This record gives sequence, C-alpha cells and structure tokens, in this order.
Amino acid sequence: MAINTLAFCTKLSSELDKALVQKSVTSFLADNAMRAKFVGAKTVLLPDIDFQGLGDYNRDTGFVRGSVTVAQTPYNLTMDRARTFSIDREDMDETGVAGLAGQVLGEFVRTKVAPEMDAYVLSTLAKVATDAEQTLSLGSNKTIDNGCVDLLNRAMQAVQATAGFDEELVAFLDSKVYAALLATPELTRQLDVGSFKKGQMSTQVKYLNGMALLPVPDSRMKDSYDFKDGTTTGEEAGGFSPASAAKSIGLLILPKKACSLIKKTEKMRVFEPDQNQQMDAYKFDYRVYYDAFVKKSYKPTVYVYTY
Repeated sequence: MAINTLAFCTKLSSELDKALVQKSVTSFLADNAMRAKFVGAKTVLLPDIDFQGLGDYNRDTGFVRGSVTVAQTPYNLTMDRARTFSIDREDMDETGVAGLAGQVLGEFVRTKVAPEMDAYVLSTLAKVATDAEQTLSLGSNKTIDNGCVDLLNRAMQAVQATAGFDEELVAFLDSKVYAALLATPELTRQLDVGSFKKGQMSTQVKYLNGMALLPVPDSRMKDSYDFKDGTTTGEEAGGFSPASAAKSIGLLILPKKACSLIKKTEKMRVFEPDQNQQMDAYKFDYRVYYDAFVKKSYKPTVYVYTY
C-alpha cells in the first residue's frame, strides 16, 4: 500500500473514531477503561478492591491486623462486529477518495455503529439493574407526565444511598421521560446547562443538582436486543432490533464511573483497486471489538425504570 494511502487510512480511522465519540451517547464510558489490562484474545482484567473495616485500637497490642484484596476480575468481550464495503474505482476517480470514502463511512458510523453500540451498552446496564432487582416504578395512579419528577428524585436517592453524595451521576432518558421533565415548570427552573466531557470532546447538556441528563433516541432505549450476524437467512442486513419481549427503558441512572466501555479493536483497513482480488474497486474493512462491564463494587448503584 502506498504511503499516501496509509496516511489516508490513519486519518480516516481517526475521523471515524471522533464521529463515534460524538454520535454515541455512551462513548464517554470508555474513559473509565484506562486501567483495563488484556490477557489473551478476548479477556480483560478490571481491578476490584475490597478492604476489611476498622477495629478497636488496643494500647497494649496496637493495631488490629486487617487485609486489602485487590482482585483482577476477568471479563470476556462478546461484541465483535464488522462490515466490508467496496467503492468502484471510477466513482472514486470522479469524486475523490477522501471525499467519497469519508462521506460514506462517516454516515455508516453515524447511522449504524453508534446506535448499535449505545443499544448494547444501555441494555447491558439495564440487565445489571434488573438482575439485582434495582428497578423503579412510577407508583399508583401516576403517569410519565405527572410522575417523572418524583421518579427522578427517587432514582437519585436510591443511587446516592449506596454510592454516596460525592459521585458524579448520569441519567439516560428516553424521549417521553425527557419531554415530561422539560415540560414541568417547577423543574425547568432548577436545570442548568453545562459542559459534559466525552474523551477529548465536550458537549453541552442539561444538569439537575449536578447530575447530567442525557436524552437518548427511543430505538436505543430497550432492555434487550437481537444483534444480527449478517449471514443467516433473514439477518443479511445485519444491525440490531429490539427483542420480541423487550421493554422500553424510560430512565437509567448510575455513577459516571460505574461502567467501563472496553474497546480492544476499532480499526479501518483500506485496499486500493490493484490490491482488491474480487473487483476493480477500493475496499474498506471496518471492525469494532468491544464490551461494557460494571465492576462488582458499582453493581448496587445502577437503577432502571422500564415500561
């Protein structure tokens, strides 16, 4: 591959990564993966730290001996997703490699990769909360319109009762809950707008009592999905869709540090027409290998409301 093509491939991969960070609602969770260590092809180790509590000091014998356990807990990555695209040499000659490839692949990341990653991460978090019976309800004779503020307050209290009051919280909301919150007069006066950091990028979001409110498209807010393999009959189009028994996630709340989004591979390969054995076209291979994990110490801090 020519040097200029290598440079183009590197630049394109960088731009696609930026697009994924910008368009994915959950991309900031990758910031929590800095201490992750891979062992083997699909296993990552995340540190879990546990201490014994205080004991009485004895003036004759001194300190009560205690222990600290640092466990490197293994987690296996499960989401290995990819696609290959071809763009005819003549189309490229007419429009330019950078222009057409950047436009096509950027649109692919925006419309396919980012939504699927969000759907997987959010449904995974919802399962953590559901399995631990950390679920919320509107209460009797309540609807989303008149019960959303109470729901949000109870969710914050539930998380803070376990995580404490010094954790930065985030709340993912679907369109119905988010619209109901914005339509509540007594709440809108309490909302602030501030900067929310996602990797090297920042975006403006609404905050309530220091908690970021992150609205999410409804298609990404289900508690279970089917992820198509792209080859089985009926699944050739790939992508994802809600499972048959899926519920809508109205509200998902957790500390910002609770979940680690681990990406082992996020790679773009570019082959020129002379290297492509199948056709006279540029070939683009995109692959992302990732998963999302909640450490043991943070599992009691994830709460969900589904309907």
